[in-house]
Amino acid sequence: MTPRRRVVVEPRTILVWSTPMLPANVEAALRVALSHLKRLADVRYAEVRYVAEETEKLRVKDGRPERAATARTRGAGIRVLGARAWGFACSARLDEAGLVEAAESAARVARASGRLAKEPILFPERAPAAGIYATRLAIDPFLVPLEDKLRELDAPVRVLLAGGAPVRSAEAWMEFRRVHKHLFTTEGTEVEQALTYGACGMHVIAASDSGLVEKRSYPTWRGGDGFQGGYERVRELGLAARAPELRDEVVALLSAPPCPEGPRDLVLASDQVALQIHESCGHAAELDRALGEEVPRGGGSFLKPHDLGTFRYGAPIVDVVADATSDGGMGTFGWDDEGTPAAARPIVREGCFVDYLSGREGAASLGRPSTGAMRAETWNRPPLVRMTNVSLEPRGGTLDDLVADTRDGVLVCTPVAHGGISGHHVQRGFGVNDLRLHFELSCEIAWEIKRGKRTRVLRNPVYAGATPDFWRSCNAICGRDAWRLWGIEACAKGDPPQLLPVGHGAAPARFRNAVIGSSRERAGGAS
Repeated sequence: MTPRRRVVVEPRTILVWSTPMLPANVEAALRVALSHLKRLADVRYAEVRYVAEETEKLRVKDGRPERAATARTRGAGIRVLGARAWGFACSARLDEAGLVEAAESAARVARASGRLAKEPILFPERAPAAGIYATRLAIDPFLVPLEDKLRELDAPVRVLLAGGAPVRSAEAWMEFRRVHKHLFTTEGTEVEQALTYGACGMHVIAASDSGLVEKRSYPTWRGGDGFQGGYERVRELGLAARAPELRDEVVALLSAPPCPEGPRDLVLASDQVALQIHESCGHAAELDRALGEEVPRGGGSFLKPHDLGTFRYGAPIVDVVADATSDGGMGTFGWDDEGTPAAARPIVREGCFVDYLSGREGAASLGRPSTGAMRAETWNRPPLVRMTNVSLEPRGGTLDDLVADTRDGVLVCTPVAHGGISGHHVQRGFGVNDLRLHFELSCEIAWEIKRGKRTRVLRNPVYAGATPDFWRSCNAICGRDAWRLWGIEACAKGDPPQLLPVGHGAAPARFRNAVIGSSRERAGGAS
């Protein structure tokens, strides 16, 4: 057995799990399945990935618990690279017979697929990895009493509902997910990971007598910010302490004027920068999109391989890094699901596009090393190219400094998560075209900036642009003190869709002469 090394060793790390990391009988069966694949002459590479998950989802709405649910699942996914192509199979049966049967099935799929392949898949070998990675926790969320968690959610809801007649509804929620992962490969990789994810937030809905409906969320879109960590992160958010400000803002929106139309300087709050990165950089930089492999499902990318090292993606102050080592990030891990160690990889350097998010196969087709971005949602899905923590590097100054330096502009905050059509009314939301080239994004709230000061509140702000033109217009990014690592707990990709957590670090930023306006109003429901 390959010697193991612990990747995370800190005094404050707590490793207290409600289930064993890997039962001995299951480990033995996984090794038998891998040995079986090693003996097959046409198997170039194989991986056996065991995943055990437990989840908890809690919600309090309008003064009563609405949801308190837990779930568990475990199983193994087996991926085989045959002479020319891949095969995948999975099994919830974790005895020797069940796993060997899944291994044989994956090998058969690889053989059948290979008969249709035009040429063998490139998959360079890599040195085996070994070790253990675990999320750093101060308070294990799965050991906190349910009553304490519900009280934590009930307190801000009561404050929000105290806003009087305009406030129609309020809710707060938290979710936790723990993933135990073990990867064994024919190259000798043996790695264990215990990842603990969480999300927490709230929102409030208010309506006027005329039927205008507004919504405010905290800390960001969908009302919740994702993180990798323990229950201490929920307490740090301080939902109850922020509830009065959120309640006042949603009431103010009912009488606020629509956001004026026309080109103006646009200041994006940190959470809005995070969504901008996600939609116009993170997805655009996924190599499988650029190679056309995701076009029928999630679309392609305007960033083509011949653009590497030459394409001017943004202004010289724009540096974007995919960092799977960021502390507490939703896209943080020890190794991806191909055994590539986590690392920080530049995607855009001084405004120039320099690399993709990639796995070993895709990167090899370009003669490049993998950026370690292959992940699967769970045991019954094969890994895909996924974002890690794709972040905009900070520069200098605070949000107040940025506002003071803006003569005529608009500050927008809190992305609106979804758009579409409801009856005859246009819902605010976001739209991005299939190549991630053109976008239109809406926000919950805006403030007009005149002569370096925030003035009136504005409602229904929306802005649009073409991705490279927009990022080339970036002329200011705040500093490290204003930078925050945001988390999106469920980014969808693949067919069938896989939902994975990703992270985006961002500080407020300014873009000159942006196309700004107001989305159409609608009545009878929250945006």
